[in-house]
Order: sequence, then structure tokens, then C-alpha cells
Amino acid sequence: MDDATLNNGLEMPLLGFGVYQIPPEQTEQAVTEALAAGYRLLDTAAAYGNEEAVGRAIKSSGVPREDLFVTTKLWIQDAPAEENTERAFETSLAKLGLDYLDLYLMHQPYGDVYGQWRAMERLYGEGRAKAIGVANFYPDRLVDLILNNDVTPAVNQIETHPFFQRTADQALMREHGVQIQSWGGFAEGRNDLFTNPLLSGIGEAHGKSVAQVVLRWLTQRHVVAIPKSVRAERMAENIDVFDFELTGDQMAAIATLDTGTSLFFDHRDPEAARLLGTRRLDV
Repeated sequence: MDDATLNNGLEMPLLGFGVYQIPPEQTEQAVTEALAAGYRLLDTAAAYGNEEAVGRAIKSSGVPREDLFVTTKLWIQDAPAEENTERAFETSLAKLGLDYLDLYLMHQPYGDVYGQWRAMERLYGEGRAKAIGVANFYPDRLVDLILNNDVTPAVNQIETHPFFQRTADQALMREHGVQIQSWGGFAEGRNDLFTNPLLSGIGEAHGKSVAQVVLRWLTQRHVVAIPKSVRAERMAENIDVFDFELTGDQMAAIATLDTGTSLFFDHRDPEAARLLGTRRLDV
């Protein structure tokens, strides 16, 4: 497994296992099978409602804690944001059954972002979160956060897939020492991704599936990927992507698939800001 070195020197696996949209009642089994398949990066969030199931799988796995890289995410907090952020962190940590997090991400660029970030900086300073970062931050918001705070986010987790490649965003993040991480790497199958002729042809050339081609394309770009599945055979397939390399011509061909727009929602859209920014977790 290849790693990405974060801006504080922490090593983060380039390929992990995500649990977004996996129901809580299926999550423990899915994570158990993912760990057995060799995944060591686990990505969850308070908003997913399955942190406790992830924690149970970790506890029963027998995998040493120091071999795991566990990420969860902070949902938007009401005022006082600093105090509530620390409370939310404690809640997530308790649900996961852990003493510390490897990475704590601010899930959305809304609310009192700066109050939340100050609290996250304190958690980082105390060593309770080994790294802190953000998710869904567009370049302007990311740069503003960097300029007005002490700690630069280690990671920005954003929608990244063949139809929305975020190459300019990645270049800006690299300039500021922020690691890009993909969510929605398979675009949830939209635009007929799994039957795309170009991706299928590249897969045939390497004896790999379209999913494997996409994951290799992401990791070869040094984008951290977190595919999810509830099928053990698919988990094993998804992690088996480090024994081949896409050629320069193949990488250039995949670049032509980029539409430059989200297939889900734009965080700069006022309606997205209203829908996400007014949602609160029932915890």
C-alpha cells in the first residue's frame, strides 16, 4: 500500500475504505471484511450515523490501533461553535471507542467555520487528533481558512472522479501543502461510468476492471481514495490496484472525460448552502 505524507509528516494510506451510505446494521460486517482484505484507512463521519458500528469492527478485528488510520468528520455546530465542536469530537471518539483520531475533518464549509477550526486546532495541539482537515472546501474558502488561522488543513476531501477531476484544485492544494482526498470516486456510477468505453478499454489492456482503473488513476495522481462496498469480493478487487500503472497516454485520455462540473451539488450554490447549512444531527 502506498502512502501520502501529510504536511505534519503523518503517513496516510493512499487507498482506504469509506462507509458513506452503508446502513449502520451492515457497517460492522463491511468494515470487518474490509480490514480482513487489508484496508487500514477507515473513513466515517458523525453525519453517516455508523460510527459505533465502525468502532465495534475495529475492536473485534485484532488489528493493532497503531496500524489503523481512522477518520471521522465534524458536522456543522451551533453557537458556541468552539464548545460544541469539542463536545462533538468527544461524542465521535466515544462512539468509535478510540482514544484519538488520526484525522478529524470539518465536514462542510458552513456555519462558524472559524470557531470550529479553532477548537479543532486545540484538539490537534493536544494530540487527540493527529491531523485535522476539511471537506468540500472550494479554493477560495480553503485559502481564506489557511490565511486566517495557525494550522493549515492537512487534507481537503472533495468530490473527485473522472467526470470532475479537480486538477486545478489539486495544484492549489499542493502549493499550500494540503493533501487532496476524493469522495465519490466512482461518481456513484453516474454517466454510465462502469460501462464507459474508454475506461473499459484501458481496463482490458491491463486485465483490470473499470473500478480498478479509476482507483489506479486516482492514486497515480496522488489522490487519496476511499471506495465503499458491502461485498467482500469487490473490496478485494478495489484494493488490488498497485500492481499496474497507467501510461501517460492513458492518463491523458482519461483527462478528456472531465466535464469540470459536479455531478452531485455545488457547495457554492445558495440552495446547497441552505439545505446543508441548516441541517443538524439528532444526537
